[in-house]
This record gives sequence, structure tokens and C-alpha cells, in this order.
Amino acid sequence: MNKKINTMYFSATGTTKKVVCGIASKILDNTNKTLTINTIDFTLTAAREESVAFTKDDVVIVGVPVYAGRVPNVLLKYLNSAKGNAALAVAIVVYGNRNYDDALIELIDILELNDFKVIGAAAFIGEHSFSKILAKDRPDQKDMSIANDFADKIYTKMITEDKFESIYVNGNKPYKKYYMPKNKEGIPVDIRKVIPKTNSNCINCKLCASICPMGSIDNNDVSKLNGICIKCGACIKKCPTNAKYYDDKDYLRHKEELEIDYAYRREPELFL
Repeated sequence: MNKKINTMYFSATGTTKKVVCGIASKILDNTNKTLTINTIDFTLTAAREESVAFTKDDVVIVGVPVYAGRVPNVLLKYLNSAKGNAALAVAIVVYGNRNYDDALIELIDILELNDFKVIGAAAFIGEHSFSKILAKDRPDQKDMSIANDFADKIYTKMITEDKFESIYVNGNKPYKKYYMPKNKEGIPVDIRKVIPKTNSNCINCKLCASICPMGSIDNNDVSKLNGICIKCGACIKKCPTNAKYYDDKDYLRHKEELEIDYAYRREPELFL
């Protein structure tokens, strides 16, 4: 098989990366490792400054997290700049156990509009960016076993099919608006302007500034933000001293509501 395997993902806390790279690695195993994997990690701002282009000899596993039921709007410009040039693509979204809503159908639309041939798609579950208990430690061993089986099916499709039909997935057109939480009175609340706070545990290691996907945390004073916060959870979950936190009451109410209402286990959904 004369194909090059590419991983292309945004993964602030590592969950999307784990799924995408797991799928790519299993496809590579099926080729007896005669191919290599090219990695395009566009989590940090510098990686999104230049567009990428592929050829018909490429296979691209594209992964994004689900934010409010959609592809994160801060990624749309970059994703729409990618040129498929008839490359094969696998669309992956990872969500925090609530719902992926229209994110997967939106990602497929973006890829197809940019001349990718989508041959498979899936929605996996990862630990919620707001929480350390909702979908804790996922994707787990069971999830990755499903990812491996999915990769085997993708590989079989790659080597046995000459023409690829469109992939049909769950979702709405037009897409639903971005999901908004509600306060105790049932009124929708906008938490986009909520920002993380910094407590006295901070040792000024500046890890949070280096991993912020928006480059918003001030490197000279990590308690300050110079840009937007997308609530990805990277600075909170990766802080070695638990110095980062949110204290907004609407945010915290929504987090607790999610942890109660979606405590059950959801399973990945695959589309081939």
C-alpha cells in the first residue's frame, strides 16, 4: 500500500491525541510497519499559523474535541485552511460524556469541503475538560480496544475499496447552536468569559503558559490572561501544584450538574 499515514489533532489534555494516535498506530501495525506516521499537532497557536496540504497518497486521521456540542470555533479557520487534494480522511471527535451533538457531522463537512475523502468517522469519550471525575481517565482500555477494532476496519476499507461512498453520521443540518448551560432559574448563561484563577500554591514554573492552546496566559505573570480562555482544562489538569481553578458560580453549577446528570458510561460510536 503506497500511502502515508498522518495524524492531525488538537488535544489540550491529551484525550484526543490518545485516540487519534492509537488509531494511526494500529493502522501502521497492519502494514507491518512498512509506512511511517507524520504528526500534525495543532494544539498550540504557533502550529496553527501555517496551513497544511496533502495529496491523494495521504491518509489523515483528524481529531478535535467537542466544545458545547460543536467543533471549537477557534479551530475553524485553521481546519478550513487545510487542503485535502483527494487525501483519505478519518474524522474523530472526542467529548466529555454529555453529547457530541453536531460536532462530528460538522467536522466531516469541513473535511469534504476541503477536498478530503472521508472513509470513516467516530465519536469517542474522554475525561471532561471541566471535571476530574466525569468520564475519569477515559479513553480507557475498553475505549482503546474499540479504537483498535475501528482502525482494523479502516485499514481493510483502504486496501479493498476503490470508490468510497459518503459517510453518514448522527447530527443536524443546519447545526444546532453551541450548547449553553442554564442557571438554577433555567435561564441560559454564557460562561465564555470565565477565566481561571491562581492560588498561593503556584510555584511560577510557567507550565500553564507554555501549554495554553490560545497563548493567553502571561508568561511573566501567570495569574494574568492576555487573551481568551476556551475552558480546555489544560492549565488546571496539568498544574503540578493544583494552583489553577475556576470560581465562577455559573461555571461551577454547570460542572456539578454535568457530573450528576452524566455519571453513567457512554460508549464510542463508529461510522464506516
